[in-house]
Amino acid sequence: MADFLIPDWPAPANVRALQTLRGGGCSPAPWDSFNLGDHVGDDPARVVANRAELRRHLPADPLWLKQVHGVAVAGADQDLVGVPEADAAWASRGGRVCAVMTADCLPVLFCDRAGTVVAAAHAGWRGLLAGVLEATMVRMLVPPESLMAWLGPAIGAKQFEVGDEVRAAFVAADPTAATCFVPGAPGKWLADIYGLARLRLRQAGVTSISGGDLCTVSDPARFFSYRRDGVTGRMASLIWLAD
Repeated sequence: MADFLIPDWPAPANVRALQTLRGGGCSPAPWDSFNLGDHVGDDPARVVANRAELRRHLPADPLWLKQVHGVAVAGADQDLVGVPEADAAWASRGGRVCAVMTADCLPVLFCDRAGTVVAAAHAGWRGLLAGVLEATMVRMLVPPESLMAWLGPAIGAKQFEVGDEVRAAFVAADPTAATCFVPGAPGKWLADIYGLARLRLRQAGVTSISGGDLCTVSDPARFFSYRRDGVTGRMASLIWLAD
């Protein structure tokens, strides 16, 4: 049986969310074992079987996305043909499942305090810098102060080495982002993607922010990590409104 983590956040009772872990699936190494990504070289039949196991815990098939580290946001309320190219999805209808896949990038789940709308966003550093979180909130059509966010498993601040150009880009957009970078090797910095996301969310008006205390790289028993392993599986962060 697949392993899940239930987000710990003050979401309304009708908001349901799941974070998949790497255990309990049928994929062999290096995708072992609950890999949900169909673009990482795993046997397609294994991915189908893993997704079928996931589906048993959901009210409907998730809206899977072709993630490109951008800011496009897909609507999950309507039935779509194919897989939309987007890095976030939102839904206001019951039983519509938003999902993003990650293996180091930051998944962010959103809902409003009234339980009328949910969203999931894939925020690698490129998407975070480009504004994927803000773009997602715009599509939710509720005041930012009424939103809450949960930060799912991502690469931790002690593991996320980036170059000068990444730090410079964030600091150019917001000088306070400098607090999220610690000097490393020459020309390198250790980046706190959780801290960067919290800055963005707070500046956008979100005050209820939960999660952000996990590290995919340093916990190989539970999490896939592209930075650690290269070829590996993908986890899913999912959210929906109960009917």
